[in-house]
Amino acid sequence: MPRPPSQSPQFSSVSDVGKRLAAAGYLPDAQISTTVFLADRLGKPLLVEGPAGTGKTELAKALAASTGSELIRLQCYEGLDEARALYEWNYKKQLLRIQASQGTDGADWNTVHDDIFGEEFLLSRPLLTAIRRTEPTVLLIDETDKADVEVEGLLLEVLSDFQVTIPELGTVTAARRPMVVLTSNATRELSEALKRRCLYLALDYPSAQREREIVLSRVPDLAPGLAEQLVRTVRAMRALELKKSPSISETLDWAQTLLELGLDTLDEPAVRSTLGVVLKHASDQERAAAELRLN
Repeated sequence: MPRPPSQSPQFSSVSDVGKRLAAAGYLPDAQISTTVFLADRLGKPLLVEGPAGTGKTELAKALAASTGSELIRLQCYEGLDEARALYEWNYKKQLLRIQASQGTDGADWNTVHDDIFGEEFLLSRPLLTAIRRTEPTVLLIDETDKADVEVEGLLLEVLSDFQVTIPELGTVTAARRPMVVLTSNATRELSEALKRRCLYLALDYPSAQREREIVLSRVPDLAPGLAEQLVRTVRAMRALELKKSPSISETLDWAQTLLELGLDTLDEPAVRSTLGVVLKHASDQERAAAELRLN
């Protein structure tokens, strides 16, 4: 897959990736830094897969921030189609132009047809927008597994050749290839054809040490001892059978909450009174209270 000549690598080394992502507020481990570096150098999309709340979307945001790129996001969902992902025509505007032309002497259908299928009537959606940009771009295709299988066929054309075919206008080829990040919560298996076009990164919850470092980097005024208690408690919650385990962002919210309340220890009363920051289901709160002996 050749790299368009107008695009140069964004990172000079694996360590450069780590430093710049950290400066953008994302602390990567060696595997993350290496995979990002290779995706950048090889011009390959990066498929990041793992449980919800492990920082997949935040990685894409940090990549955009660390490279000075525009983040363009395609949020996937059941029922997503080409019109919402790629492009569609402004039918209302086309109809108005047709109606206006009917009162014009000498107007013929061929002329009107060519007119209403021009750039003026094209509504560009995230995939086409990212392909057409000439400035540095990070294209985030978020929660790819939530989209229907048919959407993967649409993505294959974009990710294979970085081009989009619009029958009325021709083929649009990327002048500058965007950096592409796809995320998946693994609720369904993505096709092998799609995976072949990507580098793969399995992202799980961070180690206790790394999560503590993340907390202290994002909430620097929190006491290290309290950060240690916080991470230990969050990891204990994740070990339970919950509907939704605490995400990294919820860990950070909890850290900020403790700071705002002026708490210096995470004792049982503190956990009970702030449990809603990290657990958003009543059954999860009940299980955590029972298992962590908060009653």
